[in-house]
Amino acid sequence: MAEHKKVEVVLTNKNYLAEIKTRNHFLTMDQSVASGGSDTGATPVEYLLAAIGGCVSMTLRAYAERNGLDVGEIKVNVSQFKDEKGTYLTEEISFEKEMTEDQKRRLLVFAAKCPVAKMVKGETKIVSSIQ
Repeated sequence: MAEHKKVEVVLTNKNYLAEIKTRNHFLTMDQSVASGGSDTGATPVEYLLAAIGGCVSMTLRAYAERNGLDVGEIKVNVSQFKDEKGTYLTEEISFEKEMTEDQKRRLLVFAAKCPVAKMVKGETKIVSSIQ
């Protein structure tokens, strides 16, 4: 059976303030004041970084639980950098519990299986239309 997830985004008449609805949740998105917004919510890039960090941490938790590995709290810091070579993202992953080098290598391989990160890496096509 096909899986369908939907997020509705409505850009209000208040500069860049967007109201988002997904399932039973409501979010706001905006630009910083310096970028012409009112800074009333996270920016699109900040939501993307949060989605990657959340997905990576949940993917790692699932792997750890399936393998009986007690990692404790998982922290993922995702950052965007821009330089003369282009734009890139970094992930810094840490665990509350001490991990061996072998465990860290295996966890890092599994972190790359995060569905959101795979989308960002270009493994999902986007079909756009105007209604």
